[in-house]
Formats: sequence, structure tokens, C-alpha cells
Amino acid sequence: MNPATLAATLLSTDDLAALRRAKHELETPALAMKLAGIVGAPLEKLIARMPSMASDKVNDATQLALRKCLQIALRTLGRPIGGALGVSERPSNLLHKFAVATTGAAGGAFGLLALPVELPVTTTLMFRSICDVARSEGEDLTSIDTQLQCLTVLGMGRTSKADDDADYGYFIMRGALAQAVSKASSEIATKGFTTHGSAALLRLMNTIASRFSVQVSEQIAAKSIPAIGAVLGAMVNTVFIDHFQQVAHGHFTVRRLERQYGSEAVQAAYQAIDVSLDG
Repeated sequence: MNPATLAATLLSTDDLAALRRAKHELETPALAMKLAGIVGAPLEKLIARMPSMASDKVNDATQLALRKCLQIALRTLGRPIGGALGVSERPSNLLHKFAVATTGAAGGAFGLLALPVELPVTTTLMFRSICDVARSEGEDLTSIDTQLQCLTVLGMGRTSKADDDADYGYFIMRGALAQAVSKASSEIATKGFTTHGSAALLRLMNTIASRFSVQVSEQIAAKSIPAIGAVLGAMVNTVFIDHFQQVAHGHFTVRRLERQYGSEAVQAAYQAIDVSLDG
């Protein structure tokens, strides 16, 4: 019996099914494909037509949005659970989608001018939703590492079949962020969470921002169609948060199973799953 098959036999039937769902969620089509399906146009062409100043606006707004996530989202999330490993009540995905759709309606009405105001609000709502998903999978939201793991989900949203070595795409992406998360977590533990000037936290934020800004550009491009209106703006934002909710569900399901079975067993079982056979 090969290692992957052996690892898969260690997981219960329910947990193996959960891992299959997680892999499907982590390897669903990229955000650009989902948005293009709504607006009916390739996003590459829309991005090329955006004003040259748009890139700077996206980068500035992304940095501001991530800082707001750290300052506001966890503080307003409510009482976090305290380290239980079991699955808690289901996250409020629909409530967060409704809130983000509302901000998208405003963004659709005012276009790029609304970006500095809308994106921090939208991203904070998405981050709260990601934290809610993490809580539902047994994560301790009082943990610095968990808080940073929630933030890294915003930098994990591009895993797809188009990635190099797609079967290992999620673990490669996660591994690339792991060292930065570890250093930032250690630094925050000794210096405090509000150490905005800490080198490790700054590096982590920049890494996440560079990945997240690509997807923000895709979202803005989808809204850049003339006379897009509030309705389509709301739809674009709903797809935006749905994408990251799926990634969060996949990521924190994998982490929950790793706490139970060990990372090597879960990764081997993950690789053995062929999501192309799913209907």
C-alpha cells in the first residue's frame, strides 16, 4: 500500500469527505474566471483599459484595508472560543455576503472614486467572515497565530488548476507564508499586537498585500464597465467574498484535520484525492 493510500485509510469516512470538500474549495476556478463569467468579458482586457493611476490606488487601498482588518475585525467579532478542537456552530456566511453586497452596490455606483472608502470596509467584512469560518472549524481566535492565519487567507486565493504543480499548489502557497507568519507571531507575542513598525509583521503584510492586490484589481476591473450600476456591483462583491469564504473553509478544514491526524497524513491523503472525478 503506497503512503498516500495508507494515509487516506487513517481518516474516518466523514473526515475524508471533509478533506475532499476542502480540496475542491481550494482548487476551484480562480477569481478572475468567476468574475469574467458575471461581466461577460475577459478581465485582462478590462484591466488594460483601467486608468494608469488605478494601480497605485489599488495598492494604497489594499494596504489600508489590511491594516484595518488587524485593527477592527477581531475587536468587533464578539467573544471568541477558547481553543476547542471540535467543530463549532456554522459561520454566518450569508450575513457577511449581504453586508459586502451592500458595499458593492455603493462601489458600483461611484466606481474607482469609491475604492479608498469601499475596499477597507469590504475587506474588513471579508476578514470577519474568514475569522467566523476559522472559529467554526475549532480555531482559537484569541491566538495570535490564528489571527494571522485568517489574514493569510487573503493571500491564498489564487490556487487553481492553472497553477504550476496544481496538486501541491495549496501546500506550496501555505509553506511560502508559513515562515513569515511564524516570525510575525513570535514578534507580536513579545512586543504586542499593535507593533505596526515590526519588521516581521511588515514583511508578512507586504507579502499578503502583493497577492491580494492582484485579486482586488480583478474585482475593480469587473466594476469598471461603464454604467455597471449598483446591482452588478453588488454581484461582483458577492462573488469576491464567496471566493474567499471557500478558500477559508478549505484552509481551516485542513488545519482541523492536521490537529487530529498530523500534517503528513493529511497532506498525503489530500494528494491522493482526485477532485476531477467530482461531479
